[in-house]
Amino acid sequence: MNWIAVNSIYKFEMARFFRTITQSFVSPVLSTSLYFVVFGAAIGSRIQEVEGISYGAFIVPGLIMLSVITQSISNASFGIYFPKFIGTVFELLSAPINFIEIVLGYVGAAATKALFIGVIILITAFFFVDITIAHPVWMVVFLVLTCISFSLFGFIIGIWAGSFEQLQLVPLLIITPLVFLGGSFYSISMLPPVWQVISHFNPVVYLISGFRWSFFGAADVPIVTSLLAIAGFTALCLAVIWWIFRTGWRIRQ
Repeated sequence: MNWIAVNSIYKFEMARFFRTITQSFVSPVLSTSLYFVVFGAAIGSRIQEVEGISYGAFIVPGLIMLSVITQSISNASFGIYFPKFIGTVFELLSAPINFIEIVLGYVGAAATKALFIGVIILITAFFFVDITIAHPVWMVVFLVLTCISFSLFGFIIGIWAGSFEQLQLVPLLIITPLVFLGGSFYSISMLPPVWQVISHFNPVVYLISGFRWSFFGAADVPIVTSLLAIAGFTALCLAVIWWIFRTGWRIRQ
């Protein structure tokens, strides 16, 4: 394993992140604050509790997942797409490093950035609501797994995208709606029976449910199912990335 190459890619990507640290820090804090004002205050005044949990606290895991998933995808997709766009990806491919080291560098940096944003949002939430984390270790596990899995997915999107418009297509039209419909701001049990069944086909439901369980001990789906879902998604992404580098699809065009 060429750790020098991994470290070089990782440091380069993290340096780009820290050059815009103000934007990276202020933006999630402001957006989280707005969500608490709109959902926590306005809607929370009408919905006092959900499954015995105050509505303001109930939406915290959903807010964190919303930001972590979108940040993981955007950071990883842009990280690999930009070298493709300016042509430096060929220098990377001709260097004495393999695809595992390339993926570790880019995905590791994207996951780190998303994890940083998730922690910032969690800290911000403490200023608005009282939160008790029932299973802190499992909270970290779900958070890290989500960062890694969706960074892998974003890496795939970055390779697939042929333009900056396509780079935003999947997150905007698919991922964001799935997150909003995945129980970010409500419990699946609040839906009519038909929509409860339909919601179980949304993979994001399992992530948010498992992450919320780590906070409050309450979940819409079994925890084992949530872990299997995220493990399966991660394995699928790894398999696709292996196939991409084996065939050179899109990355050598």
